[in-house]
Amino acid sequence: MSSDDLDLSHIAPRDKAEILAQALPYIRRFHGKTLVIKYGGNAMTDPALQAAFAEDVVLLKLVGMNPVVVHGGGPQIETALKRLGKSGEFIQGMRVTDAETMEVVEWVLAGEVQQDIVGLINQAGGKAVGLTGRDGGLIRARKLKMLDLQDPSKEHDVGQVGEIVQIDPAVVRALQDDQFIPVVSPIGFGEHNESYNINADVVAAKLATVLQAEKLVMLTNIKGVLNKSGELITELTPRQIDDLVLDGTISGGMLPKLAGAIDAAKSGVNAVHVVDGRVPHAMLLEILTDQAYGTMIRSH
Repeated sequence: MSSDDLDLSHIAPRDKAEILAQALPYIRRFHGKTLVIKYGGNAMTDPALQAAFAEDVVLLKLVGMNPVVVHGGGPQIETALKRLGKSGEFIQGMRVTDAETMEVVEWVLAGEVQQDIVGLINQAGGKAVGLTGRDGGLIRARKLKMLDLQDPSKEHDVGQVGEIVQIDPAVVRALQDDQFIPVVSPIGFGEHNESYNINADVVAAKLATVLQAEKLVMLTNIKGVLNKSGELITELTPRQIDDLVLDGTISGGMLPKLAGAIDAAKSGVNAVHVVDGRVPHAMLLEILTDQAYGTMIRSH
């Protein structure tokens, strides 16, 4: 972000005070509460947005909330595989993950991407710690059984793609209690210590449920959930989402995102926010002001 973007001299002091005062009820309401943030899309690849994201996470921590970051890394994995001369193969939207691809997934997610995020948060004044599903036995997984959409009696082998068996949040809680910000890579482990690549949206939703988070925030490359005329829907309930899926308003890549969001909302997470990660500080604006920078899904 250039210094021009941060020049607030054109805002009258009274307006600045208004803006700050507006955040107070939200800070009070969410103090001590856990927020699980799914970090992906442009917010992850654009340097100015990366810096804004790190600042937001640190600010939320400093005003007394407990952010937990779960990150994806699809584009970074794609780039690494290309360098090795491997092309990504997808079946029904899932990356086919053979043993060699799994190695790449592990070193890109847990090595490169996670460490970048930890570094950015630390640089912004926080204390971040990177975790994978192996750390503290956080994410136990098994091989995902993928049934064919057209013929459910047929099963696709997508390799080392996992589904979550159990999440043990003890390590996350211990870090939070010590004022650290956990940054989780969506890699699980099986009963024979094998690794599994798990969809980051699914991990974020499940972790939010297990931690009984106040909010699940999903940063995406879209404004939020849009209606048929392309306008932002700022608030939804699980029932309204079912109707929008039935009439085709919600389809494609939005479906798995919202499936996890709905599960979390139905399982005790008070609100799920699908936020436009292309807007600097969108997460802060969505959580600490009356402004809607995305779609909020309420639990009922």
